[in-house]
Amino acid sequence: MLPSFEPMLATKWAHPFDSDDWWFEVKWDGYRAIVSNDDGIRVRSRRGIDLLSGFPELADLPIPGGVVVDGEIVAFDSEGRPSFSLIQRRTGFGGAGTDARVSVNFVVFDLLYRNGESLVDRPYEDRRAALDDMEIPSPVVSASPTRGSGKALFDAVKERGVEGIVGKRSGSRYLSGKRSPDWRKVSVRRQMRAVVGGWVEGEGSRSTTFGSLLLGLWDSGSLRFVGAVGSGFDEQTLSAITPALSEIGRDSTPFDPPVRYPGRLHWVEPGVVVNVEFKEWTHEGHLRAPVYKGIEVAEPGSIDWITEGPDS
Repeated sequence: MLPSFEPMLATKWAHPFDSDDWWFEVKWDGYRAIVSNDDGIRVRSRRGIDLLSGFPELADLPIPGGVVVDGEIVAFDSEGRPSFSLIQRRTGFGGAGTDARVSVNFVVFDLLYRNGESLVDRPYEDRRAALDDMEIPSPVVSASPTRGSGKALFDAVKERGVEGIVGKRSGSRYLSGKRSPDWRKVSVRRQMRAVVGGWVEGEGSRSTTFGSLLLGLWDSGSLRFVGAVGSGFDEQTLSAITPALSEIGRDSTPFDPPVRYPGRLHWVEPGVVVNVEFKEWTHEGHLRAPVYKGIEVAEPGSIDWITEGPDS
């Protein structure tokens, strides 16, 4: 029986950096998984859930017997970029049902156990060298870390529209199930402007304000829903925006087609423009993980799909 491991977790880091004491690699935007071969492939999620039921093709991964590796289940888009929205289409978490046509790969980036020996106490670069020596064939993809040049890699992934990078300190041990500053993740965040077309009633501490703002972009004369932003608001901002929403309320939705979103929805005249940060556009044309950054001084009618949408 092979030992059980939990993924080591990275800490958030605000800015990319350069250091010869660090190795940098792409931040793969998929589902983290520990894969082992103990008379058969096992694929476990960060919380120990069996992932083979959702990704049965991973049972054929060419991981050698007696080996445990850490990596990420990834779906690549047509440009070769890891896409979280694609993998959600595969699992159905995106809300549109499962799509078996979405293929996945397994990106391996750490070796935890081999030949009856645990490698977690070895330095990072030793584990990487041992992993590279194994030469695991396709469809497994081996991450290719680069030493020292975190800023250049960050600029490259930002240009390509990839989520970010992860830095791993030379000499660091693999801390199973723990979050450590020895691994640092730096995410790329995008910004855009959007028109407020409504809001969702708040709950709990926000029961007297709002839970999130419903956002849209003008597209061929109609306000197209692009998502809801509920984070990034402090108490002062919530208190300031709430009465303003009441003043511009309306009875019918300004969105076309109508919005499907959980909660009690209220509509406003689309006259307020906000700036948001977000990770990426989903394949449904919605914002992933938007964060409110502030009110934007702009003509609402100019905030359209052409200038602010995913192809802008």
